[in-house]
Amino acid sequence: MLFGIPLNELVPLVLMIVGAGLVTGLLAGLLGIGGASVTVPALYELFRFMGVPEDVRMQLCIGTSLAIIIPISIRSFTAHRKRSVVLYDVLKAWAIPVVLGVISGAAIAYYAPAGLFRLVFMIFCYAVGLKYLVGRDLRFGDRLPGRPALVGIGYFIGLISSLIGVAGGSLSTLFLTLYGETIHIAIATSSGLGVLISIPGTIGYVIAGWSQQAHLPPLSIGYVSLLGLLLFAPASVLAAPYGARLAHKMSRRNLEMAFGLFLILVATRFLISLF
Repeated sequence: MLFGIPLNELVPLVLMIVGAGLVTGLLAGLLGIGGASVTVPALYELFRFMGVPEDVRMQLCIGTSLAIIIPISIRSFTAHRKRSVVLYDVLKAWAIPVVLGVISGAAIAYYAPAGLFRLVFMIFCYAVGLKYLVGRDLRFGDRLPGRPALVGIGYFIGLISSLIGVAGGSLSTLFLTLYGETIHIAIATSSGLGVLISIPGTIGYVIAGWSQQAHLPPLSIGYVSLLGLLLFAPASVLAAPYGARLAHKMSRRNLEMAFGLFLILVATRFLISLF
């Protein structure tokens, strides 16, 4: 007996989560990603196999994904700060609206049906996947819009990120590059946004899922699986370098195509689950 759970039940849970983390890390290293586009689908299949009810499964995936993102975001932002390429004015403009958007997403998680989360995540995967398949660079302008527009965009990024369990990097990086910022500056600034999203997002999903404890797997705090957090992330980090080695043998365009196709397949998997 460990943590009040029989070992014959705990051991299979641990093995399944570590296995899913290894697969996720391999894909993350291969495709150059490490967010919800890989983590959420892997957790979704894992929790489905574990028998987590469909009504709370997607929320548990998203809350756990946000928790996994916390240490990654902090480490990434710290590294980028040393290079002094972070747009602090943008982060200051986004700070409050992003957190408000995250809180709104967590509130929706408390009341909304699980199908909404699959729908939003599906749309996100289709949109980003198609962008990578097309492979064309778009630009809306050479300068960022004014503060009111930045505030609105910040709220939108926080809301959507909270609903699909990401750190907001793909959304904010896309926005910044559309207005003339280089990809390096966009990624560095987006790393700071991940900290603003993942911490309040995780807290919000813990609160939102508190009343659902009876329907959640062992060692869950609200919509956050501690087993997923403690075992998934280290396993992913362990496997990622092997995927990265394979990625170096592929061209950039082939990697973009692989990522795009992967996201389309993931989105289609969630589309099927809606029926």
